[in-house]
Amino acid sequence: MCRMNLRFGIQLAPDTAALGDLRALARLADSEGLDLLGVQDHPYAPQQVDTFAVIATVLAETTTLRVFPDVASLPLRGPAMLGKQAATLDLLSGGRFELALGAGAYWPAIAAMGGPSRTNPEALKALEEATEIIRAMWRPDGRVKVHGDHYTVDGVKPGPAPAHPIGIWFGSVGPRANALTGRIADGWAAPIPHYLPYEKWREAQDIISTAATEAGRDPAAITRMAQLVGDITDSPAPVTLEGEIPIRTDAAGWARVLADLATGTGFDTFVYWPENPGETQLRRWAAEVVPATRALLGVG
Repeated sequence: MCRMNLRFGIQLAPDTAALGDLRALARLADSEGLDLLGVQDHPYAPQQVDTFAVIATVLAETTTLRVFPDVASLPLRGPAMLGKQAATLDLLSGGRFELALGAGAYWPAIAAMGGPSRTNPEALKALEEATEIIRAMWRPDGRVKVHGDHYTVDGVKPGPAPAHPIGIWFGSVGPRANALTGRIADGWAAPIPHYLPYEKWREAQDIISTAATEAGRDPAAITRMAQLVGDITDSPAPVTLEGEIPIRTDAAGWARVLADLATGTGFDTFVYWPENPGETQLRRWAAEVVPATRALLGVG
């Protein structure tokens, strides 16, 4: 059985040459009733501006849209400051910021920008330490002391508290990372199929759920976000979710894919990564795919 609190969003890249378009599309997503906007975070990419500055601007220009970094590059953002940034954005927007975190990728580029170079086990340990610090920074009482292998805060006074309980969603890929997601994260922002092929999504979901149960958590309380690359076309076409092949079919075909992912793979949140980002694709996603998916699932 699928969960009934489905959410739908769109992802946009903060490219320097398209900042005006991004802001306009964010306002359109807001007016069209989408739930979420994800903004890529690759600080080392010369064509991309700072994601958190973009998010602050977008939140100021919208009214209901929730916005999150998709996903924040933890190795280039200290966790204590990240916690304060997140709380500030949430307070300014009346509770519309969420925090998706990535343990790290493109290590040579990260190191070239002054960040660390970590092995996978080191990156996961750093993610766990950072999550503890970030959450502690949102509890404005006492002092925060975390002495980790990668991050240490020694008696900092926490605060401010965010306007709402900010979700921390991990963009985890491998089995160990997915198990960590199940143990401590509020959600899983499944990486696009380029990083995690469709065939691995079911296994990843099972690992997350098993780890959550073993940690005494309710697996159903963990957000499960599918991020889908493709194009909404005028013509129906068969869709086979294999490897990283983009989804290219009409709105009805898209709705069937999303409904199957909800009922068969356990996703409750769907974020569209359009191959051709623009007003047409955003409107078709919001006005055609979303209602068709809800109708298939019997959700109002």
